[in-house]
Amino acid sequence: MSYPTPPTVAEILTAATDSVTLINDINTNGADSIYAGATVEPDGTVVASTWTQAEINYRVQQNVDHLTTILAYDGNGHADVAGSSEDKSSYTGAVTTGKAYIAAN
Repeated sequence: MSYPTPPTVAEILTAATDSVTLINDINTNGADSIYAGATVEPDGTVVASTWTQAEINYRVQQNVDHLTTILAYDGNGHADVAGSSEDKSSYTGAVTTGKAYIAAN
């Protein structure tokens, strides 16, 4: 029987990039972010989200938690993200940005 190859550090970080994008976009655009429930009309007009600030903050917190978990992978059941020399600055930066966004909102 053959088992799938576990993902590498680079693959794990690439998959986590969606969380970085979400946090940074909400930080920049707030309720106008598509990641916070905003929509874009066919003519390009952005319709702000109807989500409450608490709901937006919850979405940001989920992604901060996800990145924090990924960055702590220590090779026990996953690739060793924490001990890797891969550049993790965009991920750690997003965690910092997300926490600051929630604190400010």
